[in-house]
Amino acid sequence: MSIVRWEPFSDLMSLREAMDRLFAESVVRPGSRILSPFGAGDLALDMYETDNEVVVTASLPGVKPEDVDVTITGDTLCIRGEVKSEAKVEKTSYLRQERRFGAFSRTIALPIPIQSDKAEAKFKDGVLTLSIPKAGEAKPKSIKVKTEGK
Repeated sequence: MSIVRWEPFSDLMSLREAMDRLFAESVVRPGSRILSPFGAGDLALDMYETDNEVVVTASLPGVKPEDVDVTITGDTLCIRGEVKSEAKVEKTSYLRQERRFGAFSRTIALPIPIQSDKAEAKFKDGVLTLSIPKAGEAKPKSIKVKTEGK
């Protein structure tokens, strides 16, 4: 039989670790999808550049084009919209309700200078595609290297 010395701080540390794990594995996190139909800042989008423009595509399932508002202010792009409920069903009649309805918004900074007055927006099959021409100073310029004569 041996005697083990009790160290209360080691037990407290394990309690702290357990609480950290509990919060890390929590279902409801700040900015979760419970707050908006797409989640706060969770509007899925892709952004890439070509030689002449910046292209942004955003997935907007269930959104009608007339319910989407796109604005560009300086170097900031904002996509706002609303997913409207289609059916008028009593809350107590639902067996499961996972789809979210309501307003959403996503604001992102554009990484290069653009010409916002020439931007185009297209909407097809629930995907919004924005084509924003680059400003003249943002377009790549090729510089020819010359050799010096001897």
